[in-house]
Parts: sequence; structure tokens; C-alpha cells
Amino acid sequence: MGGLPPKRVVGPEGRGVNDYPGSGGEKVAIRNLTKIFEGDHGTVTALDNVSASIGEGEFLCILGPSGCGKTTLLRLLGGLEQPTGGEITIGGNAVVAPGPDRAFVFQEYALFPWKTVLENIEFGLHARGVSEEQRREVSVKLVDVMGLKGFDNAYPYALSGGMQQRVSIARALAVDPEVLLMDEPFGALDAQTRFAMQRELLRVWEIYHKTLIFVTHSIDEALYLADRILMMSPRPGRIVEAFQVEIPRPRSLTGVEFMRLKAHMLEVLAASETPAAAD
Repeated sequence: MGGLPPKRVVGPEGRGVNDYPGSGGEKVAIRNLTKIFEGDHGTVTALDNVSASIGEGEFLCILGPSGCGKTTLLRLLGGLEQPTGGEITIGGNAVVAPGPDRAFVFQEYALFPWKTVLENIEFGLHARGVSEEQRREVSVKLVDVMGLKGFDNAYPYALSGGMQQRVSIARALAVDPEVLLMDEPFGALDAQTRFAMQRELLRVWEIYHKTLIFVTHSIDEALYLADRILMMSPRPGRIVEAFQVEIPRPRSLTGVEFMRLKAHMLEVLAASETPAAAD
């Protein structure tokens, strides 16, 4: 069963990437972004002329092999790095530093071992001077939303990896960011827990409907989660193609359309790794 090719959103040079599916207008704009790292052994171009447009409330996955610059792109979006060229805007405002409109979830859980689940969730709110009563109201609600009831006063050492990552996600949501940035957050989990967390993330995203930018090197994960996928080439990182995923949720990893899209994306990824594609 051949079917039609997946809906293509961008071409090899990243043009035409304004076709995001979100109905709320453009939230994040990436324009001609380049990042070059200088070192003792010369320069490394991590990103080369990357452009993209991300819609309000869109779930976007950035997909690519290790070393393609996808984490660098996420750090630039977070204001943790500065571009060599080009610009990023969020809600029309230039990104020049970290800000309260963005929150990060990393692969490492980065929880404070001396703080309880509630205290970890409240950390960002405490740093912003939010009152204890308001902090507790937010954290108790997120404990419920994230399936952490009964572990409110537990310390990180008593939690599984999946539960620790739930706390990390709750902590990010507590500060009510406009954009949630996630860097391979389930990469350290076993396959069963990872799939459970993917389902959990979709459930929470459908509650809060944040603009969510999720970095992964897994085609299965990207296809299962995303509204749209930006596929990056090996270094220097460029957007080689984007796919709008129109498979209804919940998605089956063994469904006909899922497998067809996966096969096509593997072909695109393989083509991007050939010497001719890299030139």
C-alpha cells in the first residue's frame, strides 16, 4: 500500500518553513541562524543558515543524528548560547538571554537532592518571589497532574528515573512558560518507561497546550509525539526537510501510515548523510 508521500513543509535549504499547523499564529521565529564554535584546534560550524517558524501551541520535534547541532539549537532558543549570525524571536521579542517565557527540561533530571518533590517543583517560583501559599497551590496541582500523588514529601533518591523526570517537567510547568524546551528528556529511560512518559507528556501537553520544542534522535519518538518534525543534517546542522504529521492521536507505532512515514524519513536521513548531500 503505497499511498501519498508525507506532506512536505520545507525544502533542502529550509525555505517555506512558515507552514506550521498551529492556529494561534507564529510563536517562535528562527532566521538565518548560524553558530560557529572557536577552539584550540580550529573552528566548528554547528549550525549553518537555519530558519524555521513555530506556531503557538505547536508540538515540534527537532530530529537528527548525534552531533548535528540540535542541542545547540535548543540552547540558542533558551538564550544559553548566542548565535554567530541570524536571530531568534519569541512572541516578536529577540532572544538574547534566558528569560521567564522559556523553561528547560534536560535529559539529566537536575533535581536538588536535599529538596522534596514539592520543594523541587516550587524552586523556580521561589526564585521569582512568589508567596509560599501560591507556590504550594501550584505545586500541589502539578503533583496531581503529573501522577505524583503520595510522593509529595519524597526526596529524589526515593524516586525512579521516570518519576524524577515527572518532577522535572512539573518544575518547568510551574513557572508557566510560553515555550517549553526539552532536550532528549527520556533518553536515559528504559524502553517501557520511555513509552509511558511519551504518553504522559502528550496528556499533559493537551492540558496546558504550551508551545513545545522537543529534541530527539529517535524517528519513532518524533513521529509518535509531534505535530511537525524538522529533520537536521549531520554537521554542519541544516534543516533538510520538515514533515507535518497528520496521523490522529493516539498513534500506533505499528500502524500503516506510521510505518510508511518512518520508512520515508529513514530514506531522507540516509540521503542527507551521503557525501553529495554534505557538500
